[in-house]
Amino acid sequence: MTQGKKIILLSAVLLPIGLVLAIGTHHEAKPAVVAVVNPALSVAAIRPEIRDLPLSLTANGSIAAWQEAVIGAEIGDLRLNAVNVQVGEAVKKGQVLATLADESVQADIAQSRGLVAEAEANLAEARVNAERAGRVSASGALSAQQVDQYLTGAKTAEAKLQSAKAQLDAQLLRLKYTKVLASDDGVISSRTATLGAVAAKGQELFRLIRQNRLEWRGEVTAAEMTQLRPGVTVSVEVPSVGKITGSVRFLAPTLDVQSRNGLVYVDLPNAAESGLRAGMFGRGEFRLGSSSALTVPQEALSLREGFSYVFRLTEQSGDRAKVEQVKV
Repeated sequence: MTQGKKIILLSAVLLPIGLVLAIGTHHEAKPAVVAVVNPALSVAAIRPEIRDLPLSLTANGSIAAWQEAVIGAEIGDLRLNAVNVQVGEAVKKGQVLATLADESVQADIAQSRGLVAEAEANLAEARVNAERAGRVSASGALSAQQVDQYLTGAKTAEAKLQSAKAQLDAQLLRLKYTKVLASDDGVISSRTATLGAVAAKGQELFRLIRQNRLEWRGEVTAAEMTQLRPGVTVSVEVPSVGKITGSVRFLAPTLDVQSRNGLVYVDLPNAAESGLRAGMFGRGEFRLGSSSALTVPQEALSLREGFSYVFRLTEQSGDRAKVEQVKV
């Protein structure tokens, strides 16, 4: 290779290296640009308003009969020969619910009437003898002792007549009791009477919800009970059934020794017509009036860790401000 060619080749190699070095030097010399961002959050500020908020108290409880009357057999050892009503039927006071066989009672009544007739005849005879003894006592035909015996016989006959009449009245009362009557208007809630069965005296035959009147019995704590009083309006709702408004009738005078909770008895007018039934579980809301308070819209609340917070503006400067978190 000649000297001239070497010089030209070396120059060709050095030229790209110089360009690379020149470009690298140019980039290293360029200063870095740092973007400075002023942190900020765009918000809409609102002012709290004073409003009257309704005060309420909620509790759980059950629907129950206001009063449930037990209707049983007034006399025993008689067979049920008719049962006239079924569970769920509405009845009127004095309506015949069932009848008992009265053949044996009728026989006892006939016997008692015979005893009364006999006692009346004995009394009539005793009175006639006493009158005769009184007329002849002055003549000395009868001794004073004999006269007293006739007078005593008359009084004894009169007492036996009264006893016979009392027995007759008792048998007539038994005849009356062979008809089992409704003690009040209402709905039959239970029936144990069975046609053909021999009822014992005092045996339960029916249960009656008096006047078909229902109530709600809510369970509240001791602290909650102090906020309630008779007459407070209550809204009772049974899921998937209906909602009805009632009022507190009275508060239980004692609390349960185990739970320390007490019952509140709430009248529910026309509850049965609204579809409610005894035994249903319901949720009640007591309306306790209202109270003034500062309010903010729901969207102003921030939920964190199960608590609600709002942000209060502080240190305002133009359109910028700092905020502090306030638990509400």
